This record gives sequence, C-alpha cells and structure tokens, in this order.
Amino acid sequence: MEKENIAVGLDIGTTKIVAMIGKKNEYGKLEILGVGKSKSLGVARGVVNNITQTIQSIQQAVLEAENNSGYKINDVVVGIAGQHIRSIQHTDYVIRTNPEEVISGKDIQLLIDQVNKLAMLPGEEIIHVLPQEFKIDGQTEIKEPIGMYGARLEASFHVVVGQASSIRNVGRCIQSSGIELSGLTLEPLASADAVLSQEEKEAGVALIDIGGGTTDLAIFKDGIIRHTAVVPFGGNVITDDIKEGCSIIEKQAELLKVKFGSAWPGENKDNEIVSIPGLRGRDPKEISLKNLSKIIHARVVEIIEQVFTEIKAYGHEDPRKKLIAGIVLTGGGSQLQHIKQLVEYITGMDTRIGYPNEHLAGNSGEEISSPLFATAVGLVMNSIENNSISAYKIELKEVVAETPKAAPQQPVFEPKEEVVAAIEQPVEIEKPVERETEKQIKRSFFDRYVDKIKDFLDNAE
Repeated sequence: MEKENIAVGLDIGTTKIVAMIGKKNEYGKLEILGVGKSKSLGVARGVVNNITQTIQSIQQAVLEAENNSGYKINDVVVGIAGQHIRSIQHTDYVIRTNPEEVISGKDIQLLIDQVNKLAMLPGEEIIHVLPQEFKIDGQTEIKEPIGMYGARLEASFHVVVGQASSIRNVGRCIQSSGIELSGLTLEPLASADAVLSQEEKEAGVALIDIGGGTTDLAIFKDGIIRHTAVVPFGGNVITDDIKEGCSIIEKQAELLKVKFGSAWPGENKDNEIVSIPGLRGRDPKEISLKNLSKIIHARVVEIIEQVFTEIKAYGHEDPRKKLIAGIVLTGGGSQLQHIKQLVEYITGMDTRIGYPNEHLAGNSGEEISSPLFATAVGLVMNSIENNSISAYKIELKEVVAETPKAAPQQPVFEPKEEVVAAIEQPVEIEKPVERETEKQIKRSFFDRYVDKIKDFLDNAE
C-alpha cells in the first residue's frame, strides 16, 4: 500500500488551539481532511504558562481532528510565537576547499550550520536561519548560488531567536499529549505562506497577523523575508478594555466586540444602544455602540502604531525597500469591522484582508478559509514541504474485535493500537533527518513496550 503524504499542523494560540490534518490533491492544492479546535487554556500572549491545561487543550483539539478525519495523528509541525521572539540580521561566509567544484547544497548547509553556532544571549535559542542573498567572490545579489563556481561563499541571513525555556515547554506539552514534534515554525512565516502570493512577496508586503494574545509581523521584499517581529498585544487586550470600560463580564465583552464592534467610531450613531442582561436578576445594562467603538478604536490604534514602528524600523521609506503591495491583515483580529480602513488611515499604505483560500482545494468549507485559520493552514503547508507522513488511516481490524478473552493461565498479549500501527508502517525509517530528542522518545517508547512483554512473560511462568 502506498503511503500517503499526510501533514498535520498544530497552532497553539492564546485563545484557541487548532489541529489541522491535510494533504495535497492531484492539482497541488491543499485538501483539509479534518480540523479540531479547542479553547486555549494555559497560554498567555503566545507563551505556555500552565503545562497541564495546555496538554488537555492540545489533546482535545487532536482528538477532534482525528474523529473528523478518520486518521491517527503521529507527529505535528507547531507554530511558535510570543513576546520573547526577536530577529537579527547576520552576514557570514565560508572559504571552500575546492573552488574547482561547483557550489552544492552541502556548501550552503555548511554556512547555515555555521550561523546556527552563533553565540546568543543566555537562555536564548535560534529557531530559524533564513538565507537572504548570496555573494560569491565579491559578486553580489545572487539568489541561487547552487551550480556556480567560487572560492568564497558569503550570505546575509535573517536569524529568528526565541527563549529556549518557552520552546522546550511547547515541546514538553506536545510529547505529553502522546504525539511527536516534527518541526517548529515561526507563526508569522506560516501565516505568510498561507495568505500571500509570490507576486506580493516580490513587490514588497507587510503581513500583520492579529491574534488573541500577540500581533505578528512579517515583511517580504524581492521574494525574501526581511523582517519579523511580535507585538505582545492582540484581540484579548481589546476584550479586556471593553470589560473594564463597560463593567461587564469577559464573555459578554467578547460577544460585543465580535457582533457590534467597530474600529472606526464615526460609523455609529449616538442613539444606537445594545442591552445586555444583568447578572443574577440585576437590571439589564445599556451600552452605547459609539462608546464601544471608541474603546476599541483607542486600543487598535495603539496596536497598529506599534506594528508601524516595526515597519519603519525595517526602513520602508527607502525607495529600494518600498512595500509596493502594502499591508495584508490576517488572524482573528482582522475580522473587526472597519479595521482595514483604520490601518490605511494610520499607515497610508494599501491594505487588504488575507484569506488562506488561495492554496486550499475548492471543496474546503467556509470556516477553514477564514483568516482565523491562516496560521494552521500555513503550518500544514510547511509539514507537506517536509514530506512528512504525520498521520495514518485508522483501519478497524475485525480479528482484534472478535478475539475471545483467554483463560487466566494462558493470557494473550495484545499490543496497543499505536504499536500495531508502528509495526505495520515503519514510518520513522523514511525520515531523512532525525533529531536527538526524537530518537530518545522513540527509544523509550519501544523500551517500555519490550519491558511490558518481559513482565508479562515473567508473570506467565
């Protein structure tokens, strides 16, 4: 049986955790097989702050995705975000031992490995090393050096750095949920893959992903990632402001924001009022929509101005760095009414809302092609690029179901479902690169399995 290239992405957000299973169809589009969504407990501003609650939320989302798709999840590509993320520009070079040979992927990998050994601040770890432009023997602006001759290979890199403890906590949550971690991707990069076209990346574009706890920024120019940043504010801060400003509970504040919220106060008339039921028999509360949009407007302006400061830090006013395609908004916060107009007003740049439907198959549901799922779709695309077999079809075996209970003196050992699957499909053999942690996890898994058989045989005697 030919193994299907099934990819799984896990978006651990501040408000929701999404597990998405997908594969490429015959037209090269992404076909979503199943989605699981759960309320995110234990995550604040993109960082895990309660391991137990996060594990439960992950398990809930994974189980829902498995039930919807009929596939068993093996490993996932996870999105990483949070206020601890920062990016730096770095230039490095290697002197090749044999300039008479053409430059190959090995030379580039050598250069990337060299950058990976850079000394970081205490407690920090490199997440991504992204080559931008290459230079061979002084010749600049080379985008693809493979196949060329040269003695000195130099490149400028975009290095994304994060807190080691935060990254390890995410890994711990996933492993404790009974699945493996096959890769980490910066969330703004995943969102960019899902909603930006190649033309926009060439022309110059800033992607703003407004999530629940953080707002992520990724800037592209000439098809290359130029700048990334994470602003530690998102939709939850707006909800908190409404809660405090209107003296209502969080659930009501969230509903008000989603149903009646607007980022532009001039749109609402003075006499537009919403009545909210009082708590425990108290009188209902009347809230003016104009006041509501003023509260939202103040906070959204603050978030957009912080992001705009990052865009200025990249240097978008320089004619060579100009972002011709403007801004693309995505994430749950981009669904706020009139936010597009407000962003255009503050930045003076063309703006559109980014939907991940460009890469999705035609039969995908309306919910999946919402900006809410942009990061999850991007993570599945990232997993497909790794050619991972992250899930396998659950096949019901009649023999196992019909096996009668054995007599006590001759018990029959039935291996667990995961083990049966692991034996039937030796997936791990095909993976070209395997991290040490993954080896240890797989080793301990089979050690436990062997120990169980030994115990069983000892007891049987």
